[in-house]
Amino acid sequence: MSNLSPTLTPSELVDALRQRSRQVQLPYLLLQYSLAIVYIWFGALKPLGLSPANELVTLTIPWLEPEFFVPFLGYWEVAIGVAFLTRSLLPHALVLMGLQMFGTLLPLVLLPHICFSKFPFVLTLEGQYIIKNLVFISAAIAVAANLRRQPAIVA
Repeated sequence: MSNLSPTLTPSELVDALRQRSRQVQLPYLLLQYSLAIVYIWFGALKPLGLSPANELVTLTIPWLEPEFFVPFLGYWEVAIGVAFLTRSLLPHALVLMGLQMFGTLLPLVLLPHICFSKFPFVLTLEGQYIIKNLVFISAAIAVAANLRRQPAIVA
């Protein structure tokens, strides 16, 4: 039976998986769909009044009516997530995300007393919640770079 398929060493198996994942752009797809899931999930909670970030949003932009703006932001985030699901909408997702990220980082400047327990290095839970967006920004940059390199694949 073992003659039917060659036996691969662990190193050869890793190399084969690495080559296959490059062919299907697996790392970029995982980043793209992870961003979609997070945006849809976090965004859907805002209009329902269930997001732990709602209060932070309200405090960051007090000149906008929270009853309007928080749900609007949630729908915006869901739209970003849905756009991340489709290659043809990725450029739109990236633009919408860029605008949203600007607002997301505002509390670091406007509300440092909420984001830092000891400025500039000791973050509060809210500060950590905001700083983790650097990972999202990096993931979006990787997805954008791959979008420019790869021809469209009909899926």
